[in-house]
Amino acid sequence: MQQQAPEFTAQIARDTAALYDKVAHVVPQIEWPLHAPYIHAINALKREKNAVVLAHNYMTPEIFHCIADFAGDSLQLAREAAKTDAKVIVQAGVHFMAETSKVLSPDKTVLIPDPDAGCSLASSITGADVRLLKQKYPGLPVVTYVNTSAEVKAESDVCCTSSNAAAVVEDIAREWGVDTVVMIPDEYLAKNVAKQTAVKIVAWKGHCEVHERFTPADIRAYREGNPGLVVLAHPECPPEVMAEADFAGSTSGMISYVGEHRPRRVVLITECSMSDNVAVEYPDVEFVRPCNLCPHMKRITLPKILQSLQNMTVEVTVDPAIASRARAAVERMLAVGAQKVRRAAA
Repeated sequence: MQQQAPEFTAQIARDTAALYDKVAHVVPQIEWPLHAPYIHAINALKREKNAVVLAHNYMTPEIFHCIADFAGDSLQLAREAAKTDAKVIVQAGVHFMAETSKVLSPDKTVLIPDPDAGCSLASSITGADVRLLKQKYPGLPVVTYVNTSAEVKAESDVCCTSSNAAAVVEDIAREWGVDTVVMIPDEYLAKNVAKQTAVKIVAWKGHCEVHERFTPADIRAYREGNPGLVVLAHPECPPEVMAEADFAGSTSGMISYVGEHRPRRVVLITECSMSDNVAVEYPDVEFVRPCNLCPHMKRITLPKILQSLQNMTVEVTVDPAIASRARAAVERMLAVGAQKVRRAAA
């Protein structure tokens, strides 16, 4: 049944004025009466139900800046979810992120506003595929990107993110005493990591449908049309695109770069909503906006988030046996990060 939109009232306008001031740089004023009633209702329901909203960096600004309690990349969100005292987690992201939150927070209720919010990377490989890879390459550890299902994580030896992949690969190779690892499922991330380490990598042919569409010609065209442009690229892009960039890093890495260097003009070679979200924090930086949308992320909307909280749907569950093994792979990755911090402090 079609959900009736909440009414935009003078009281809601007053209550949400500070939030609009924050996003006015990227959200047209004409759109605010459509967003504000949902934002107002969601924030009230969060308090009532002891819930938090986790928003990925690819969410639209009215979600990312106006209702999110935690915002960031997929691993940042899962880690924050595990720390929170809230009883309910609403995942404003895609399904594998909700699964990871459930894996790390088994006692919390985890909701996904649209269960069809998937991921081309996560759907490119299954647990059965990983078992076959381990038969084909016996004795090699399997490093799995967090952009995967809990079932795939459960078959893995360690997880990684785009920001710590090289460190994880080197650590697991050293621990196992091997010079080669299997790295799944993103072929381009694996190839880009291979350039940063002496460890050999066996890759899988999974791709992100957003990042794989960028080409070197795109980058050159952005530069030609925008003198002085600084190009930041996500490592899920093809290696030839990375070669054209000034900086390569995860979504959190790109955000940090903008904050530290404050380039006059920048382009983020990733999903296009992220530019709007970063621009809110740095209005003095000019963002060139390529618009490669993630159709899965865009399934998550304010109306669906409100409905999710109202009806407590759709709840995400993970088989406890799978969750236990997946959690071990994620925690093994977190241990690598802790070791890196201790070595840096020594």
